[in-house]
Amino acid sequence: MDYILEPWPWYVSGPLIAIVMFLLLYFGRTFGMSSNLRTLCSMGGAGKRVAFFDFDWKAHRWNLTVVLGAIVGGFIAHHLLSNPTDIALSQQSITALNELGFKNAGKSLLPDELFSWENIFSIKGMLILIIGGFLVGFGTRYAGGCTSGHAITGLSSLQLPSLVAVIGFFIGGLIMIHLIFPILF
Repeated sequence: MDYILEPWPWYVSGPLIAIVMFLLLYFGRTFGMSSNLRTLCSMGGAGKRVAFFDFDWKAHRWNLTVVLGAIVGGFIAHHLLSNPTDIALSQQSITALNELGFKNAGKSLLPDELFSWENIFSIKGMLILIIGGFLVGFGTRYAGGCTSGHAITGLSSLQLPSLVAVIGFFIGGLIMIHLIFPILF
């Protein structure tokens, strides 16, 4: 059967997210990927060295279903639900990316100039991964959570610090893409 797969419309995916958030709030749970990383580190024994990871991870192991869901969902999305057509980018974006050295802008979600093994294992690629990983980890800890935790859980429970954090995430993203990214590439 040959058919075109489209993203789920907002009126399907939005209510599904709302239902999940309602259930999490009802059962006194929170959602966020950084919580999973903390649980995984605690399971691995990091609590013996760092007080932040010294907590009862068994009470939070339900949260690891989010990690499993992300892995399984990513596999299903890539292998069963992907639409191998070009990405709809404006000509201005394609031109700007070509000027930065991206040869096939709009042809792939993961451009080879960033995600090929040879680029990841280059000195520049390793530095970007290490420094970026440190900054994301520091920012997540400093903000008291990650983008998904603040944007989904925090905003749905009307937390002002989450609104401030989400605004900061957007400002940081704009600074990265317009000021730092052109310098790196």
